[in-house]
Amino acid sequence: MRCLVIEDEIDTSNYICKGLTESGFAVTACHNGMAGLDLAISEDWDVVVLDRMLPGRIDGLMIIQKLRSLGKTTPVIIVSALSNIDERVAGLRGGADDYLPKPFAFSELLARIEALLRRAKPGHDKSQLQVADLKLDMRAMRVTRGARTIALQPREYRLLEYLMRHAGQVVTRTMLLEAVWDYHFDPQTNVIDVQISRLRGKIDKDFSPMLIHTVRGAGYRLAITEDG
Repeated sequence: MRCLVIEDEIDTSNYICKGLTESGFAVTACHNGMAGLDLAISEDWDVVVLDRMLPGRIDGLMIIQKLRSLGKTTPVIIVSALSNIDERVAGLRGGADDYLPKPFAFSELLARIEALLRRAKPGHDKSQLQVADLKLDMRAMRVTRGARTIALQPREYRLLEYLMRHAGQVVTRTMLLEAVWDYHFDPQTNVIDVQISRLRGKIDKDFSPMLIHTVRGAGYRLAITEDG
């Protein structure tokens, strides 16, 4: 699950990002309205966590209004110190899907996000990914292949989720670094190769067919066959 956090208070942003990352989300954070707007409209997100008051000329409501004007239905939850009823009503009428006053407990934020994701596509369980006999249950954070449960470290889990979300597609090292590590590393670094090797050892060793394939000079593909 991809989550965009637009929050100018660094401590609050880190608190949200840490909790969501530990809960299996791939999180991108930004700290002003202009950058948040650019990211919100230029990429696809499963959910946006948004502060009302942001530095600069663009506030949270303006970001939501722009999203909705472009026809984007991405679930948006506002977290804000503006907590009176009038402010909450304004946020919801402005296009937000939920409104959580500050201060808040992370467990409540997570529960509200999970509820938004369930409502985003009724009848379609976005918490389940499957390729061949490999299954990833995002709600339980559980990975199985056949009848065997596979234990993954958090980074391995996020890497596998990204590969499964793009099953059949070639994903580059740069794509993986930005989506899974949230940093712009030198794409020549071997961190990706090391993690892919570890992941292969867990989900491909002793199983058939192999699912993680190296595409020479391009990146990796998760698919039942090498040609996708």
